Amino acid sequence: MTTLLEIKSSVLRQVQVCPSFRRRPEGEPGSTGTDPQEPAAGAWKPGDGVEFFAQMRLILKKGEGRQGLPCPEVLLRSGVPAPAEPVDPNRGLRVLTQEEVEMLYEEALYTVLYRAGTMGPDQVDDQETLLGYLQQVFGTSPEEHAEAIERVKKAKAPIYALKVSVVRAKNLLAKDPNGFSDPYCMLGILPASGAPREPGSHKEQRFSFRKGSKRGGPLPAKCIQVTEVKSSTLNPVWKENFLFEIEDVSMDQLHLDIWDHDDDVSLVEACRKLNEVIGLKGMSRYDGGTLVSPRHRACSLATWASRWWLPRDHRWEPTASPRYFKQIVKSARANGTAGPTDDHTDDFLGCLNIPIREVPVAGEDRWFKLEPRSSASRVQGDCQLVLKLITTQRDTAMSRRGRSGFLSYMLLLGRLLQFEHRPEERNSSSWRGELSGPAATVLCLHGAQNNLSALQLAVLHWEVSSRHHQTCTLDYGYLLGLLEDMQAHWEEASSLPQEQEKSLADSFSAFCEFGLQLLGQLRDYFPATNSTAVYRLELLLKCLSKMQVFQPSFEICPFEAELNMDIAAALKRGNREWYDRLLNTKSPHEQPGPQRLAGLVELADAVYEDLQACYGIYASLFHSIAEIDFFTLTFRQLERLVAEEAWVLTEELSPKMSLEVASGLFELYLTLADIQRFWSSIPGCDSRSLALAGIHAPFLPAVKLWLQVLRDQSRWRLQGAVDVDTLEPMDVSSKHSSSAATASLCFSHIQELWARLAWPDPVQAQALGTQLSQDLCEATLFYTELLRKKVDTQPGPAGEAVSEPMVADIRKYVQHISLSPDSIQNEEAVAPLLKYLDEKLALLNASLVKENLSRVLEALWELLLQTILQALGANLDVSADFYGRFHFTLEALVNFFHAEGQGLPLESLRDGSYKRLEEELRLHQCSTRECIEQYYLDKLKQRSLEQNRFGRLSVRCHYEAAEQRLVVEVLHAADLPALDANGLSDPFVIVELGPPHLFPLVRSQRTQVKSRTLHPVYDELFYFSVPAEACRRRGACVLFTVMDHDWLSTNDFAGEAALGLGSIGGITRPQVGGSTRARQPVTLQLRRPRAQVRSALRMLEGRSSKEAQEFVKRLKELEKCMEADP
Repeated sequence: MTTLLEIKSSVLRQVQVCPSFRRRPEGEPGSTGTDPQEPAAGAWKPGDGVEFFAQMRLILKKGEGRQGLPCPEVLLRSGVPAPAEPVDPNRGLRVLTQEEVEMLYEEALYTVLYRAGTMGPDQVDDQETLLGYLQQVFGTSPEEHAEAIERVKKAKAPIYALKVSVVRAKNLLAKDPNGFSDPYCMLGILPASGAPREPGSHKEQRFSFRKGSKRGGPLPAKCIQVTEVKSSTLNPVWKENFLFEIEDVSMDQLHLDIWDHDDDVSLVEACRKLNEVIGLKGMSRYDGGTLVSPRHRACSLATWASRWWLPRDHRWEPTASPRYFKQIVKSARANGTAGPTDDHTDDFLGCLNIPIREVPVAGEDRWFKLEPRSSASRVQGDCQLVLKLITTQRDTAMSRRGRSGFLSYMLLLGRLLQFEHRPEERNSSSWRGELSGPAATVLCLHGAQNNLSALQLAVLHWEVSSRHHQTCTLDYGYLLGLLEDMQAHWEEASSLPQEQEKSLADSFSAFCEFGLQLLGQLRDYFPATNSTAVYRLELLLKCLSKMQVFQPSFEICPFEAELNMDIAAALKRGNREWYDRLLNTKSPHEQPGPQRLAGLVELADAVYEDLQACYGIYASLFHSIAEIDFFTLTFRQLERLVAEEAWVLTEELSPKMSLEVASGLFELYLTLADIQRFWSSIPGCDSRSLALAGIHAPFLPAVKLWLQVLRDQSRWRLQGAVDVDTLEPMDVSSKHSSSAATASLCFSHIQELWARLAWPDPVQAQALGTQLSQDLCEATLFYTELLRKKVDTQPGPAGEAVSEPMVADIRKYVQHISLSPDSIQNEEAVAPLLKYLDEKLALLNASLVKENLSRVLEALWELLLQTILQALGANLDVSADFYGRFHFTLEALVNFFHAEGQGLPLESLRDGSYKRLEEELRLHQCSTRECIEQYYLDKLKQRSLEQNRFGRLSVRCHYEAAEQRLVVEVLHAADLPALDANGLSDPFVIVELGPPHLFPLVRSQRTQVKSRTLHPVYDELFYFSVPAEACRRRGACVLFTVMDHDWLSTNDFAGEAALGLGSIGGITRPQVGGSTRARQPVTLQLRRPRAQVRSALRMLEGRSSKEAQEFVKRLKELEKCMEADP
């Protein structure tokens, strides 16, 4: 396949730059002499293959999006509004009768007309605005509106009450010796005074339940209640609740004193006993909204009122100063165990005066700074109170009929939501319950007046909004916020009454049923490609999950089973319904098999895309929120359904196999294989357990037939591409002709398609791959031959860039360098060649791709090296400057072709012929003796290319310094080549020292001839009288030449070996007496002279010196009996 892929970008240029393609005659060996074999007609459609490869591109494009696991960023492509969810008017709150609407209208008007308290900054304080808003909500005419207002005004005013929670105090004064106090609170309602207060007297005259003011007159005190005493603390925590009836909302005040308790007898207990004696009841204290008995230390000022209050105008008016309260308290203490005493006096710690009219409509929870009774009082600290103004009796039709405030608030909220949220407005499904100012004000007034707790309000808003959502879609984030608000209050408050809890449970059940219905149609209402819809799905799941939090708190459970089980069941039903709908649309069973096949391909593609969405988008949501493995659930279900359909259809179509059916089955198999690979790519998933396991078997005949179609269509496509090819680059950037681009694209598509096929059976895959490779090779040769013929028919030399004229030019410029006189600088001599190469390579770079340009550069480089070698061979016995110039030329060309890393790599430039040329240039610059020494050095460096091919020779050498002689002992040889006809040899060994100029008086010696053997044993000693200094010279060696003795002809050369004298014993260090013969033998591998050895000989042949000629002559006499190198 590597060879085939290289064709993609270089076939055309290879044809253009190859002269043999242009000049080879038809009858020349290697040419078939016939036209290339044309593809068989009728395989797909007789044509140019364009339609077939266009279909293949579509198949490959589908596979591009199926590489690896999907990413949410890729799937979420749209942020448009989500699809509209189904609504059902019957799922909302029940429709009110006309009478109920009129009663609700009256209830709303009554709430506005009899409002009390202070409006907040975000509330509407104008009464007419609120009444006008209610008129619009209920759609009444001006006359009906006016009549309703008059009826409500004639009704009795509501009875108001103030709920007071004394929570805690902090940073009180320390009144006891231990540094603490024993604080308790006395609080009550101060009714309106008949006498007006003088301006500026407020700071000096402050009312106190325990001590009166000497300057002020009598002040009223309608009701007194007392908290527990908290011992030894400056930061008491009471958390006690009280309820006070209010007669005049606009004038009454809440008064609170904090005292340090110093008596032994509980004042509250004393007050309780006094109440029992007198027989009058005080107003009781409540806890959490429930009235409790007086044993909780609440006392009424009416206990003592019979002694110091007188009735006037049916109201209690004070007739004495509050200082009498102290005397009454003393009288009460006299009934206690400690008896009356004036020594125990409670210390004042601070007070508060809060007008009722200043209490916010929605109530408040705040810290109040304690005030002194007068400027002389010293107090500090703060007290936290929770205040809420409510009504205990209301003169409305709904109240008279026993309708609770909980129910009336629910109906009123439902009416306001229907008015505020209009479905016809744009983006109504994103409405988050933002009520207008009048609506929020009316609801706040009604909730406060009916004493609805924060939990009840949260429950009501959830019930009404969740029901309203099923009739007119709301934002799920708003619904989730209501659930979270309800959860927060649920944890703080006690449980709801059973009736209200049942109503909440019903709302949960209805919303769950609605949510499960949506999840069953997940793909319709929450498509994975829509980010807005996916976010709505996430919020819906969070709502359903949040409702499950309340399940342990319900006595009446709204869920029949675990919610995640219900969700999983709904998802399974939805998967099956979606698949059946898709199957009936795309591949109904009523159609014939071939038509169903096309639809099944679309169905399988849709299932794959759906599984991608399940994994990339839905799976994380369901797992993190509902703890449901949605992807596994969906994959197992859909994979099994698709596999069943595929098995049935392949069995039906197998006997009817045609080219069209094979193409459809091939495409279907690719998608089914993608589904299998998708499952396998997920960590921990094994595809062997799938229903699709083994599905490849029935598709094998179709795949084989389709590959045959691919072979024929490839040839048609290539032939059509060559027919229209102009052999010109398509554009400046590509540098390819049109047919090269088409061939590259075809082969790339085939390669990608084979990778996608990934046939699972190894044996079958090998057979298919072998056939496909063979078809591609044939298609490549077919294309190459077509292109060659196309090039041959073109006028003019298409391969001009590397033609013979260029070779002649290069030889001319190299000859110019060789003929340049010594007076010219090397740079000037080389400049014409470099300029010529620069111009030519600039043209080549503009017309060739990088791969082909590299090939041309390599050819040019080899051409230059061979030309320079020829120039050196043609100029013998010239000056050293001549060779120095060519050495400069060689290095300049290396830098030119390397081009600072942009051209050929240095490793390839300095290899092959470059080494030979560099060696010859170096030798040409050496003297004759240096060349001779190099000849022997090359022999010493030479290594046998094939172990034991020419045999081996064992010798032993040492130098006797006392005698100044070299001792050489030839021991034996082994595995010599057979050079005689009888399969044996008659070997002998020639022993000589070299180079000759180091040993001029030494003659060569030889052993005896050993007849008919390949393993001769000699054991002969040879002595050479030579100085040790000569043996240490460069290149000094002993040369062993093994010859085969012939009686009737020239002796045959068997092999040679060289041993450097510098390493033998006695030369490097003196020998120890008596140890010379005990030295270990040396085994030398015999070899034949190689090219690098003969290069030095060629250098000497060109020398005219007598020494060089004599050395060459002697060697040639030896070469006459040598065989040529094998």
